[in-house]
Amino acid sequence: MPSPGAPTIAVLATVDTKAAEARYLAAEIVARGGAARVVDIGLDASHGEPVAVTADDLAGRAGRRVVDLRAGPRHEAMTTVGEAAGAVLSEWFAAGELHGSIAVGGNQGTAVAAIAMRHLPIGPPKLIVSTVASGNVRDYVRDSDITMQFSVGDLLGGPNRVTGMILRRSAAAVVAMATSAATTDPSEDDGAPTVGITAFGNTEPAVVAAIAHLREGGVACVPFHASGACGSAMERLLDDGVLTGVLDLTTHEVLGEIEPADIYAPVRPGRLTAAGRRGAPQVVVPGGLEYFCFGAPETIPAAYRDRPVHVHNPYNTNVRTSADDLSAVGRLVAERLNAARGPVAVLVPTKGWSGVGSPGGVLHDPDANQAFVDVLERELDPRVRLELHDTTINDPAFASAAASTLLELMPAPH
Repeated sequence: MPSPGAPTIAVLATVDTKAAEARYLAAEIVARGGAARVVDIGLDASHGEPVAVTADDLAGRAGRRVVDLRAGPRHEAMTTVGEAAGAVLSEWFAAGELHGSIAVGGNQGTAVAAIAMRHLPIGPPKLIVSTVASGNVRDYVRDSDITMQFSVGDLLGGPNRVTGMILRRSAAAVVAMATSAATTDPSEDDGAPTVGITAFGNTEPAVVAAIAHLREGGVACVPFHASGACGSAMERLLDDGVLTGVLDLTTHEVLGEIEPADIYAPVRPGRLTAAGRRGAPQVVVPGGLEYFCFGAPETIPAAYRDRPVHVHNPYNTNVRTSADDLSAVGRLVAERLNAARGPVAVLVPTKGWSGVGSPGGVLHDPDANQAFVDVLERELDPRVRLELHDTTINDPAFASAAASTLLELMPAPH
């Protein structure tokens, strides 16, 4: 019997095929001082295993029955079950009855569990032991803090010499993570307002300088790499009120909304929207908009192969954006910032928006960049401040100006 105050862990599994693994995880969680609630995310309600939430319970939340879901398209059934399981997890968490979650599964179980876990806020541990965890898991994780553990062996027939070891240690890990979440490091909550700031390697000098300036002004910073998932996570944390403002120094991800082949396209559409919805102050800079990011050079789409290129690393090739590209993204930026309910400023360093896009860099093209500025000057609402700075993004003076502008827009401390 778990002790009072023991962390409660949800165990998600397709119990029709993973009953032995689910039982093993639950027992290991209890043996390590936790409590376990098994949630059946399978599509077969006839197995008779005792669980906290049955597959029929989940189907019922959508006004369906498991037998009906099985008769329809499989992907729709999986989404329905995942969304329902996510609602259960959210309710338990809001009531203080859930401190972490773990799942075990193959392709189907991983997909459904990930849908469910993404309903939880960033913070409580979310661990999936999966046969697909050694591959590309971006579509499963998206902008959540899900941890993937490769199962090595297939998850069939119950734990064995290989999978049993991994399941046992995974159970121990999720209990430990949930237990540690009950304590707060003072550095995580020192009372200072916290803002997000976006970064690339090509804008890092500006980001580092801006963080130092903001800290001197009494503002804590959380940097986010503009890699698609991180920017979307920042938007999520703005929506959740964890962040109270944003210095969007590296807005590269909006290019992915006009060219989805960009490897840093956001995992959720809607960059530059959350701060506006919340009325949070935001300072926006076109960092990294000079180029698309594709994979290895041979992956560059044919339409872009005649453009200037910078090979950032063997898996990331930067391809220069055109005036037409920047006009399109300028219209998108103007539309989103015009809808903002809070204070907004756009600062443009006219000599370059990245290291490789500044004078001497292979992607330097001020004429193409001007197309972006022309759109903003024409389409931004007058209440959105637009400033042109005769410098590069990585000039310390520009970083200081951007940080100072955000401090100016933020409400005075009470």
